[in-house]
Amino acid sequence: MATVFLANDLKHDRAVAIKVLHPELAASIGSERFEREIRVAAKLQHPHILGLFDSGQADGLLYYVMPFVQGESLREWLDRQGQLPLEDALQIALEVADALAHAHARGVVHRDIKPENILIANGHALVADFGIATAASEGAAAKLTQTGVAVGTPVYMAPEQAAGGTVGPTADLYSLGCVLYEMLAGEPPFTGKNPHAIMARHALETVPSVRIVRSSVPQEVEDAIFAAMGKVPADRPQTASQFTELLGAPLGSTAARRALGRTATRRVPTLATTTYETEPGRPAWLRWPWVGLAAVALLGIGGFGIWRLSAGSASLPAGSVVGGLDPHRIAVLYFDDLSRDKRYGFAADGLTEALIGSLAGVLGLSVISKGGVEPFRDSKLAPDSIARALTAGTVVSGDVEARGDQLEVTLRLHDGASGAVLERAAFKQPAEDLLAVRDSLAAEAARLVRKRLGEEIRLKEQRQSTSSVAAWSLHQRAEQARKLAEKAALGGDTTTMNKQFSAADSLFGEVERSDPKWVDPIVARASVAYRRSRLAVQDPVALRQWVGRGLDTAERALRLDPDDPSALAIRGELRYWSWLIGLEPDAGKARTLLLNARQDLETATRINPAQANAWATLSHLHYQSGTLADVNIAAQRAWEADAFLNNADLILGRLFISDYDLGQFNKAEHWCDETRRRFPDTYNAPRCQLYLLTTRIRDPDVTRAWQLADSVAVLAPRSRKTYWRLNSNMLVAAVAARARLADSARRIVSASKGDADIDPSRDLALFGAFAYVLLGDKPEAIDLLKVYLAANERRRQSFVEDPGWWFRDLAGEEAFKRLIGPAQ
Repeated sequence: MATVFLANDLKHDRAVAIKVLHPELAASIGSERFEREIRVAAKLQHPHILGLFDSGQADGLLYYVMPFVQGESLREWLDRQGQLPLEDALQIALEVADALAHAHARGVVHRDIKPENILIANGHALVADFGIATAASEGAAAKLTQTGVAVGTPVYMAPEQAAGGTVGPTADLYSLGCVLYEMLAGEPPFTGKNPHAIMARHALETVPSVRIVRSSVPQEVEDAIFAAMGKVPADRPQTASQFTELLGAPLGSTAARRALGRTATRRVPTLATTTYETEPGRPAWLRWPWVGLAAVALLGIGGFGIWRLSAGSASLPAGSVVGGLDPHRIAVLYFDDLSRDKRYGFAADGLTEALIGSLAGVLGLSVISKGGVEPFRDSKLAPDSIARALTAGTVVSGDVEARGDQLEVTLRLHDGASGAVLERAAFKQPAEDLLAVRDSLAAEAARLVRKRLGEEIRLKEQRQSTSSVAAWSLHQRAEQARKLAEKAALGGDTTTMNKQFSAADSLFGEVERSDPKWVDPIVARASVAYRRSRLAVQDPVALRQWVGRGLDTAERALRLDPDDPSALAIRGELRYWSWLIGLEPDAGKARTLLLNARQDLETATRINPAQANAWATLSHLHYQSGTLADVNIAAQRAWEADAFLNNADLILGRLFISDYDLGQFNKAEHWCDETRRRFPDTYNAPRCQLYLLTTRIRDPDVTRAWQLADSVAVLAPRSRKTYWRLNSNMLVAAVAARARLADSARRIVSASKGDADIDPSRDLALFGAFAYVLLGDKPEAIDLLKVYLAANERRRQSFVEDPGWWFRDLAGEEAFKRLIGPAQ
C-alpha cells in the first residue's frame, strides 16, 4: 500500500520512517478521509502500538511519519526461524491483543493484522499501521466491490471481511488467531493458489489442528485459536480480553516475559544423546569394525527399505487401539493381481501407491503410508485385524485382472471395526492405458469414501507427473525391481540384490529417455545410487563411486526442476551421508558440505512439509549443527508426516532421548510407550524404560532396573552385547544412587567402566559420571568426565553452553570450570 523511506527528522535529530501511499491508493482514499483516520490513529498511545509523529500531503502524495524501529518484523523472524518457541509466540500474541484492546476501546479496528505489521523491538511487539486499512477500505469500497477484492491480507482475513461485510473488533481477533497459528505451526492455517482460493478456504474449511503439527502446544492454546477463528463473528471471543483469558493469561500480563517452560536450546549432545545413537565421523575401515554398520543403522534413511514387520507377523500388540477406530483414518492395502501369469503385478502396485498419494492429499483424511501397509502385502489376515493393527477405521482393498484387452479393477471399502464390505465398485479400462485406469480408480475411491463419511471428498491436484503411458508403466516395473532388490538385501542375498538394483536403474534410465521432462525417474536413480552406497559401507571404493553417481544424478534432476522437493531431499541426504562417513577430508569443505546438506533438506521441507525422509535426515543432522530442540522438532515432523518410515524406530528413539535430555520426561514417557508398542523386540524398548527410572517421574526400583538391563543385553546386537551390558549397568548404578544404595552404585560403576577396546568413545565414563553426581561424589564425577572429554574434545563446548540436567550440579565447581574451559 505504500513505499517506506528511512529519513532524518532535522528538527529533533532523530531517525524516522515515512510511509508514502501509492498514488492510486491515495486517489481512492482522498486527503480528507486519510487525515481523519490518521488523526484517530494518532491518539492511540500504548506500549505495544507504534505511534505516529506526523502526516500530510506533498505534491498530491499522502504520507505519514512513524518512529524508526531498530529491529525486525515478525515476518522476518518467521522467515528466518519458521516456528517460534511457545513462550515467544504467546508473548507476541498477548502483546498484540493488549494493543488491540486499547484500540478497540477507542473505536479503532486495525483490519490488517499480519506478521508484516507486527514489529519486534527489544524483545516486544509493536503493532503498526492503525487507521490505514480503515481509510483504504472505506475510500475504495466501490472499486473493491467491483473487483471482488477486500482490503487486507487474504491469508489472515476474516470471512466477513473477505466478503466485504461489516468489520468489527472480532475480525482483528480472527487475524490474530491466524498469526498465532503461524507462529506455532510454521505456516498459516490456510493457503492457496490465489486470493480467492484462500478466502474460500477461510469461509468453508475447518481450521486445521496446530497440535497435529506441534503436539507440545497446550490444548487451551489450540482452543483459543479455534475460538478466535470462528466462521461467524458472534462465535468468536468478543473482546481481546476474552481471547487472552482463553490463552490462560490476563490482559496486560506481558510487561515481563512469562515463564512458560521455554525449551532449552543448547548445542547437542551432552547427556544420554551421545550414546542413544552412535555418531561415527569416519568410515568403518578407518576406525573400528562396528562403526560402519552403526552408521547405517543410526541414520536409517533412504525410504526404500522393507519395514520391520514381515507379512507373516504383521500385527501390533493387542490393545493398541484406543478410543475406537476413526473412519477418517484409511488404510489402502496393496491390490492383488489376479491375472493368470501375474503380468500386471507392477500395475497393481503402481495403482495402489497412486491411490494412497491421491487420498493422502484430501483435507480431513489420515491415510496410512505405503510403508505402513507394505507388511500386509499378500497377508492372510482379515481386514479388521489389519485395521486394528494400523488403527484404521476404513480399509480399502482391491484387485486387478486382465479381461482380453481390458483391465478390470475391483474396489472394496471395509469397515475397520468389523471388516465387513460396506461399498463395492468395479470398472474396466483398456489395459494399454494405465493412466486412465489410475485416474478412474482415484475417482471411484473418492466416491466410495464420500459415501462412507457423508462428507465432500476433493482429491488433491497431483504434482506434475507424465502423460506417457509407456513411461509410467516402465516406472512401475522399475519400482518392482527396486522392491525385489530390497527384499534380497534383507535376506542377505547380495547377488540378487545387485542384479535387481541394476535392473531398476536400467529401467529408470529407460523411463528418463522415454519422457526427458519427468523428474521422478531421475530422482529414483539418485535414490538407488544412495541406497547402494549405504549397502557398500564396508567397501570404500564402491561407496565413493555410488555416492558420486548419486550426487551427479540428483544435480541432473535439479537442473530439470530446481524446486522438486524429492530431488532436494535426496541431494541433501547424499551430502549429509558424505559428510557423516568422512568422504571429504578437507575440514573447510566438509563444513560447507554439511551446511549445503542442511540447506537442501530444509528447502525440501519448506516446499513440501510432508517430505518425511528429509525431516528424518534433519533430525539426525541437527545433532551436528543444531540444538536438542531442533532434533526434537525435526523428528516430530518426520513422525507426523509418516509414522511408518523404514527407520521409524530410530525416529522414536530421537524423540524419546531429546525429550529426556531436555527434561521433558512426560513426553519422553509417551515416546517410550510408543516404542514398546511398535517395536517391542528392539533393545530400545527396555532401554528407554531403564532411562526413565533415572528420572523424577519414576520411583528408583533397582530390581526392575536390573530386569530391564538384562533385557537390553539379550536384545542388543551380538557384536556389541558387551558394551550395551556395561552401558545398562551404568544406568542401573544411577537408579541405585537415586535409591540411596550408595555402596552398590559405586561398585556397579567401578565394574562397568570398560576400556578403549570395548568403548572407544568412552561414553561409559559419561554415564558413570552421572551416577556419581547423583551420589554427590563430585570429584569422582569430574574425574570420569575428564576421561570422556579426552576422547570427545568436540563435546567440550556443549558443556560450556549448558551441562544439561545430568551435570548441572557441577556447574559451580571450580574443577569443572577448569575442565570444560572458557566459552568460545
